[in-house]
Amino acid sequence: MRKKVIAGNWKMNMLPDATIKFIEELTPLVKDKDSEIILCVPYTDLFYALMNAQGTNIKIGAQNMHWEQSGAYTGEVSAQMLKSIGVEYVIIGHSERRQYFNETDETVNKKLKTAFSNELKPILCVGETLEQREVGRQDEVVKSQVKLDLEGLTDDQVSNLIIAYEPIWAIGTGKTATTEDANNMAETIRSEIADLYGKNVADKIIIQYGGSVKSSNSKELFETSDVDGALIGGASLKVDEFYNIIESVKE
Repeated sequence: MRKKVIAGNWKMNMLPDATIKFIEELTPLVKDKDSEIILCVPYTDLFYALMNAQGTNIKIGAQNMHWEQSGAYTGEVSAQMLKSIGVEYVIIGHSERRQYFNETDETVNKKLKTAFSNELKPILCVGETLEQREVGRQDEVVKSQVKLDLEGLTDDQVSNLIIAYEPIWAIGTGKTATTEDANNMAETIRSEIADLYGKNVADKIIIQYGGSVKSSNSKELFETSDVDGALIGGASLKVDEFYNIIESVKE
């Protein structure tokens, strides 16, 4: 049975003092949980998060990285830099990166390869716009993203990948895909992985849902056949709400 993975994406929020306080409060609440718990924090919080999460079952991730190891890329951070301080996970291809910072499937593919070569665990984000869903192209769009983003990756790499299905129209809008919609897309993604890499890989891969996830809808999502957790935005900024989402996993 696949493990549930609950990841918080803090986006451009939280200063170091708030990060330390958050982890101190969350640690005793989740110390006996079987789910994988990840906090993806801003670069300026990484050191403080890593220091305070030591010896706990809370993993720390970054929200982005460059595909080159070093060079004249002002303002960028490499996978090697993240790995050197103990970062374990990294979000790649979030829709906000694609929408506002010109991320493409080509650059996402480069980043995935670099992440794996540096032993970072990527959380790959895919998802359709509202316009694409309204004309019934959501499956086509997401399957294309998966195929292009994973091009050239090995079976072993894909087996250790997390894919977060995040419909763009549901991120930060308060709108949420229905449980049926979320699970149907997770099934579609798993089917595409099976076509590309075989059923054994498809059965292993973790597929999360993201998009206005909160404690009031998480339990129903986690009881579906193919949703293996969540990538959580706003609700991950409050200890009680984030814990309640983790608590809603049936163990």
